[in-house]
Amino acid sequence: MIERYNPPEIAKIWDEEEKFRRFLEIEKLLCRALETYKKIPPGISKSFAGVKISVPAIKKIEEQTQHDIVAFLQHISPQLGRAAKYLHMGMTSSDLLDTTLAWQLRDATEIILSQLGILIKEVKDRAIKHKDMLCIARTHGVHAEIYSFGLKFLYFYNDLIEEQRLLRDSLKYVACGKISGAVGTFAYHEPKVEEYICRKLGINHTLVSTQVVSRERFAYYLSLLALLGATLERFATEVRHLHRTEVDEVKEPFYAGQKGSSAMPHKQNPVICERICGLSRLLRANSQVAFENINLWHERDISHSSSERVILPDSTAAIAYMLKKMIEVVENLKVNPQNMMRNIELNRGLIYSQKILLKLMSRGLSRMDAYEIVQDISLKVINGNSNFQKEVSRDNRIKKYLMPKEIEEIFDPHTYLINVDKIYKRTGI
Repeated sequence: MIERYNPPEIAKIWDEEEKFRRFLEIEKLLCRALETYKKIPPGISKSFAGVKISVPAIKKIEEQTQHDIVAFLQHISPQLGRAAKYLHMGMTSSDLLDTTLAWQLRDATEIILSQLGILIKEVKDRAIKHKDMLCIARTHGVHAEIYSFGLKFLYFYNDLIEEQRLLRDSLKYVACGKISGAVGTFAYHEPKVEEYICRKLGINHTLVSTQVVSRERFAYYLSLLALLGATLERFATEVRHLHRTEVDEVKEPFYAGQKGSSAMPHKQNPVICERICGLSRLLRANSQVAFENINLWHERDISHSSSERVILPDSTAAIAYMLKKMIEVVENLKVNPQNMMRNIELNRGLIYSQKILLKLMSRGLSRMDAYEIVQDISLKVINGNSNFQKEVSRDNRIKKYLMPKEIEEIFDPHTYLINVDKIYKRTGI
């Protein structure tokens, strides 16, 4: 599953050989720490330099041991010579597993943040480019009022910026190792050994652990990935709606040689955005599993382990892929401003109803009286085949309060965007 959705950099992080390499590095750092604190003879850690890792050999041993860490230790012990007596000294399997996991998540998150940064730049560029482009806003799927097409990107941009901050800040909490022994009591090493190893790896250390670090960390992390995925899904859904034949305001990229349907040669479907929407469901499901993993028996059981070997690699893989594909969509999005104007005109001017309402109120009418007049005219347009501006202009109730020039000004679509610059300024653009 990982390779299918993953940039190669993330695939490598979760690769079996890479995992064992990281195990080896942590074991070496343990010996180096113990050397530093004069708990073992100097030079022991240098013995790790010549160790070769063979995944097939480890897997072969694991068939008998039914324990991956023991298999790993059996595989490397003969290669260490006299240093083998200090291997894994005072550690438990979860010291190795959770510290490696924190290290992997740190590295995977850096890649995700890099991809997110690229997407944010592309979305910002589109927000600036399309700021003054008029389109119709829709609420409940129904035409509402004039909108800036650029605001669709600015809204997306603002949430991506916030989620970038949350994800970056989460690393201190999430990428957190432990070298505290079998049940987290530091019975065999002082806490400074744990601090030394985690510092060398560039990760945080947990202040209190049992045999494992608390799984709240991973539940929080996967909820952040699910949140980011949901934001990508929201924009992908917007593109899918605007891509529809009846709307035709934007299209996701469709490449030379690409086929949309095995049956209908004319089809150009928004398949990239649909894929993003589908994977966001996976992220939410994985997040739920992470919350189930918080509740472990006493100081630890192993019910979390099997699912984490799926949900953590797959979630980081999926979000990296989703970001990559969303970058592709935003970079190559085809925009059709002519159809945006056509769609604005579809409603025959009804979208200006609130402006008429407020203008009448400014001339002394109560809200309810003004509302009744404007709704009455609107229903006449909806149920007939007339134009809202024309009906407003010839309505005697309106003529009592508004001059023809004032009505003309109300129906200027650009007046809806008079404060858009201020919205952009609030976001720092």
